[in-house]
Amino acid sequence: MPLDISPSDTLARLDEQSRDYGRMEQALSWLADRWQDHPSLDEAAGAVGLSPHHFQRLFTRWAGVSPKTFVAAIAHAEARRALANGETVLDAAYDAGLSGPSRLHDLFIAHEAATPGEARRRGEGLTLTYGFAPTPFGQAIFVLTGRGLAGLAFGEEEAAFDDMHRRWPAADWQRDDASALTAARAIFGGEGEKPPLVLMGPPFHIQVWKALLAIPEGQTATYGEVARLAGKPKAFQATGAAIGANPISWLIPCHRAIAKDGRLTGYHWGLGRKAAMLGREAATAYGNEL
Repeated sequence: MPLDISPSDTLARLDEQSRDYGRMEQALSWLADRWQDHPSLDEAAGAVGLSPHHFQRLFTRWAGVSPKTFVAAIAHAEARRALANGETVLDAAYDAGLSGPSRLHDLFIAHEAATPGEARRRGEGLTLTYGFAPTPFGQAIFVLTGRGLAGLAFGEEEAAFDDMHRRWPAADWQRDDASALTAARAIFGGEGEKPPLVLMGPPFHIQVWKALLAIPEGQTATYGEVARLAGKPKAFQATGAAIGANPISWLIPCHRAIAKDGRLTGYHWGLGRKAAMLGREAATAYGNEL
């Protein structure tokens, strides 16, 4: 159901969340390394040089929940994955294929991949529109084709553009921040229809990206489970490389892939951002159970 808020309200809310994320990034990186230890409010606040009161207020405004609930939500999501009885969610998704109840259809995905020729030519003959807009996870670059969204990444403008450009260096790149803001409002603000995703990469990478979509929101999966779901249970390194090469952050949830021992491990856009995404999802999914 669309949110009953005006476009100006949506932009103001995204701007505030983006600014707050910038202030929270150091704290989230610290929590990403220590969430399994359930750090106290005083410890988390002291690690980033804030008073407990200020830290609690800022964190809660950004996350919608307290730091304690946020960390507990990540742990709860991991426990659900690790302690599930019988068939795991990924087992069920694997049995069903990447259709039916999987994330593939309920994430508004046309999942129209680029042709093999387009992938080999690294974007030659394609026009890619890009621009920047605020999100709850900081400023983001949005890359769009005539078919939908091909890239979503985070960071400073120059670095984020370089990251996207080197994936498809032969494309015709045209800047359009208005289109990026429209996409941001749809994806993060609930305003309008979300764009379909256009998957552009080698065939096995696309296979892994589709496998990531089978991980339900608020839950996690190990890299080994993702490899098995992608049909290559022994291809751990190749699966890890494909996860790391995912060009569409958040919507293709590479942040839900974690190490076998529960560590968050590496993330292309920073461990703090990975913790932010997992925590927000888990808090939304399980907040009432904590």
